[in-house]
Formats: sequence, C-alpha cells, structure tokens
Amino acid sequence: MNDVAAPSGAARLAVDIGGTFTDVVVERDGHRATAKVLTTPRAPERGVMAAIAVVLGDAGVTPGDIGIVIHGTTLATNALIERKGARTALIATAGHRDTLELAYEDRFSEYDVYIDKPVPLVPRHLRYTVPERVDARGRVLLALDERAVDALVPELERQGVESLAVGFLHAYANPAHERRVGEILGARLPGVWITLASEVCPEVREYERFSTACANAYVQPLMAGYLGRLATMLKDAGIACPLFLMLSGGGLATLETAMRYPVRLVESGPAGGAMLASRIAEECGLPSVLSFDMGGTTAKICLIDGGRPRTSRSLEVARMYRFLKGSGLPLRVPVIEMVEIGAGGGSIATVDALRRIRVGPESAGAEPGPACYALGGTAPTVTDADVVLGRIDVDGFAGGTLKLHAGRANDALARAVGAPLELTGALAAFGVSEVVEENMANAARVHAIERGTALAGRTLVAFGGAAPLHAARIAEKLGIDRVIVPTAAGVGSAVGFLRAPVAYEVVRSRYMRLAEFDPAVANAVLAEMQAEARAVVAAGAPGATVVETRLADMRYVGQGHEIPVPLPVRPLADGDGALLATSFDERYRAQYGRTVAGVEVEILSWSLTVESEGAPPDRRATPPPRPGPPPIDRRPLFDPATTAHTDVPVYARDDLAPGSIVRGPAVIAEAQTTTVVSALFAARVDAFGHLVLERV
Repeated sequence: MNDVAAPSGAARLAVDIGGTFTDVVVERDGHRATAKVLTTPRAPERGVMAAIAVVLGDAGVTPGDIGIVIHGTTLATNALIERKGARTALIATAGHRDTLELAYEDRFSEYDVYIDKPVPLVPRHLRYTVPERVDARGRVLLALDERAVDALVPELERQGVESLAVGFLHAYANPAHERRVGEILGARLPGVWITLASEVCPEVREYERFSTACANAYVQPLMAGYLGRLATMLKDAGIACPLFLMLSGGGLATLETAMRYPVRLVESGPAGGAMLASRIAEECGLPSVLSFDMGGTTAKICLIDGGRPRTSRSLEVARMYRFLKGSGLPLRVPVIEMVEIGAGGGSIATVDALRRIRVGPESAGAEPGPACYALGGTAPTVTDADVVLGRIDVDGFAGGTLKLHAGRANDALARAVGAPLELTGALAAFGVSEVVEENMANAARVHAIERGTALAGRTLVAFGGAAPLHAARIAEKLGIDRVIVPTAAGVGSAVGFLRAPVAYEVVRSRYMRLAEFDPAVANAVLAEMQAEARAVVAAGAPGATVVETRLADMRYVGQGHEIPVPLPVRPLADGDGALLATSFDERYRAQYGRTVAGVEVEILSWSLTVESEGAPPDRRATPPPRPGPPPIDRRPLFDPATTAHTDVPVYARDDLAPGSIVRGPAVIAEAQTTTVVSALFAARVDAFGHLVLERV
C-alpha cells in the first residue's frame, strides 16, 4: 500500500464529500492542513471549491502548487438511494424483459405477507427487447436483428431517455451483440449515455449483471456531469493537475475511468477511511483492526487483518429493510467489505409507540441539519445529544466555522425524547447516545460473526467527525482494550485517499472444469484482463512499479456460490490444474472445515488486480512517557455513574507531544473533532501523533 506520488515539492489535495460535511486535506513536505465545511447538496462542486479555498489559505499553498487531486464522494450512492438519477432504459434479449423484476425468484422475508421488494431502477415501460441469442460458451445461436434495434430509436426519443443500459444473455462470453447495439444507438442517439453490461460487469448471473449495468447507466449522466463541472472549476481556479477518483475497492482511477464506470464509486468515500485504517495497522504493527468511521450521516465498520481490509465483489444498495440481505439492489463491483448503518451525527432520534428511543436511519443532513446548527432543523439528533452531554465545544465545532446553540439542542431533546419518556434533557441525551452506540456495537458484533472472526484482541481505529466522541464507549461495549484516534481524525477518509494506490480490478467469467483444464484459454483471458488493468494503472501512475494479484472463483459442480483461490502470476501450464485443485481444497477446508470427495471442481470467473507499489510502511520507536501539558479549560461532561455533569479537564490536541499521557475522564479537543477519554481509559500520544486510548 502506498501514497500516490505528485511531482517533487508539489502539494497533494484530497476531497471527500459526505452527506453532511465536505472535507478537504492538503499535504506538502510533511505538513498538513484540513478544512471541513457543510456540503452543498444542490451543487456539491461549490462546497468543494469553498473548502479548497479555505484549506489553501490556511496552508499557504497556491493553486499552482497542487500536483495531484484525489476525490471521493457519496453522490452515486445518494442518487441510487434517493432515486434521483437519469431517465434510464434497458435493452435486453427477447423474452427477458422482466429479469430485473424477477430478481432471484425468491422471498428474502418468506413469512412477511406485506413484503416490499426493491423497485427496479428501470420501470417496465422503459425495458425493451430485441431478437438475439448467444450461449454460455459464446457461440451465436441467433444473430442480432439490427432492424429491431433501429426501430427502437423513435420510441427512445419519444420517452426522453437520457441513459441506456444494454444487457444480453451470456454477453460476458461474447460481447459482440452488445457492442453492435452500442455502435448503432451511439450513432443514432448521440446525446444518450450508453452502458454495456459486458463492459461494466462481464460475469455470469444475468440479474446481478443487468442490475449493475442499469445502476451505472442511472448515475452516469449525474456523475459525469458533476465530475466534468468540478474538473473545469478546478482548472479555472488554477489547479491544472491530474484528478483521480477513489474507487469502492480501495484503489484510485483516472477521471475518464470514473466517468465511464461511476457505479464503481458507490462506496468511494467509506473506502478512503478503510485505507487510512489499513495504513495505521501497517505502521503500528497491528495484525487485527476494527475500522470505525462515523460522520454526519452514517457509521461504517470494517475488519482489517494483516494490514488489508476484507474485500468483496458484490454489495447491495438502497435496501428496503435495513439489515435484510436481498432487500436491496445488487451490484457486482469490487468493494471493500464493510457494514454501514444510519448512525451519524445528524441521525434523528425519536420515541416509538412502545416508548423506545430510536436513532436513524433518517438524517438531518446538512440541510436543515441538527437543531443546534440553528439552520432550520428542529428534530433532535446525535449531535444535539453530544452537545447536551458536554462532549462538543459549541464555539469550536468544525474548526469554529459553525457556532452551535446548546439551548436549541436541549429544547429539541426535551420535546421529542424527554417529554414522552419523562426524562430530563441530560438523561434524554444520554439515552440517545446509548442507543446509537449500542446500534454501532451490535453491527460490529454481527459483522464479525458473519465473517467467522472475533473482535477480542482487535484495536479500534476511530475517525470521522463523530467517531472519537463515541469510540471509548463502543470499545467498552465490545470488550476492546485499545482505541487509536489518528491525526486529522475528523477528516480521516480524505486523509485515507492520500494513502491509496492507483489500482484497478478486472473480472471475467469463463467457465472451465478442472478435469478439462485448458491453460491456453485461461492465459488468453488473463492476458486480456492484464492489458486492461495495466492500461488504467499506467494512465494514473506512469512508470510506477506495479503488483499484480490473480484469483479464480471456484466451486464444486452443482454448488451455487464460489470461493476465491489464488493463482500464480505467470503463464499457466498443463500441470497447474492439479495445483489449483490442491489450493481449492485448502481454501474450502479453511472456510467450511471439510472437503467433498468425489465431486468435480469448476472455475466460474477469473479476477486480476494491478496496483502501484510504494515504499514500505514507516515504523517509529515508541516515545518515552511524559506528563501531559496543563489543560486549557474545564468542561461539564455527563457522568453516567452519577447521572450528572462533572467538570473534567480539556486538553488541546496540538499541545500534546509524543509520549504525553492524559488520564480519563477528560476531553481532547482539535479543530475537526473531539476525543472523549472515559474513566476506564488513559490516552497517550504515539510516535506518529496518533492518540492511543488504552484501558486502565
């Protein structure tokens, strides 16, 4: 894992657009400046440029000094969740118009008679078909009817279609028909964006492939328009360097790649946080880490082992039921595996009919925001609870750019939570805090159990504007003894962008049984994939040394799901069929505790990743302990043991030198966030400037 290089002496700029705040970080010659401003949902690029102006002024850096810009955003995710994408049509193989509607042909909640299934992004009246057919081995059974394709043009124009997805059966094996449709309609409809399923998701399983293609088409006009405007505004401001986008899988890609495949940006922002936690794990020599990213809208939890986050090639977005698999839209893209819940600083607290406090997933966002923002919001949120509990300095919030109003926070909590439950404002705030912290702790427990691992012995790495406020209490709930709050934790995901490699993953489905292993076919597929991946990485990191990883998705014949098996990075030979069989047995036994004798093994898909290689992680000696500096203030902080506020010392993080020790209860304040050190923990500053909270 490495930092993407900029020209010698140039500054590096990272931008992260969240649901509530836009974070910007600039680094140059070992010095860093950060800024956090409210996101501007109607025109996100304006918030970005405003934040850049602030951070460049603070850093004393001119636009011409910037050598690279790295950007991550939740805009694609929000467009899918809020259904605010383009008017999209789908062209499918004749007889398969309703693949999106049929989905998996099951009920993800079989006993719920009122089940709400995910609504396809493309309504039925915008799904069209044309005669053509290719089999699973890529052989043409029925030639494409080009006249039928031409006949669709007037209808697509009449419907005002802005973006088009083309998805044919088995096009992963032979994309010729999809490409021909793209050529025909690209010439006839020059203003319409076209996505080919064989390019965005060349894998088996038509429902996931069509769903991914439709999602890409649905967000492409929005994302390409936004990215184009942002690139123009950056250039007009004098920032003429390359612009890279953070991908959901943890790598970086060029602007052109991101505009072509915006569906790969769905988990763009959260991926940056996972990359930050991974770098910290490498630097600090931590074998097992739990990454905890809590911002204004959501909380993200990710398991990191051996300095690498767990990854996947599938995810669901816009779930109808919060934790129920199958209730969302499936996407087949490389992604860092994490659990994301509606538990951020802006999450709204309510009391339900059973007199239970509920927090999220609804969020006040940046507009109108929590009640304490005094920007029109009246519903109580987690941030309002933190203000009432004394965790947040109302005058120093977001670096002092936004003054908070404690009275409004107290009134909102008393009205919506305190009154129904007959609680004081402080106890109402504590109830909201406990609920949201238990929600996050429970999500971490479930995530670990589902992946067959434990949380004991892990280090919690907490970042994002809200995470350090809640990290100690969550660690208590999870039985975790160490918490790390990194430097610039409030803008952690943006810092993570600067730690990510230029990387690209390519997947192809080519069916093969090991008993009939054909190295020539496998090598041809892998060579094609390698060329595509290396071209993307070379465009982003020309001349860089690259690392290549290869996998084969394998299973026993008759099974429904595969497991990834490593491949050697060299041309495959006849004897490698036996090598793959042995590797599959080892992986299968590790995952399921046994193997299945007498059953053939098959390869369904091939995966190849290329990423730029950098210097090994920095390692530094532990500094000797020293007493912390005198506190800069004292603040009333709510004490659950006494159900009252108690004065605790407040320390400025910038005053804490490496080795400094602060015992809880205490508050450590910095520009973009605040760390609450509970009575069960003591904080020290390590050699990197990170805060390390350890149970006493």
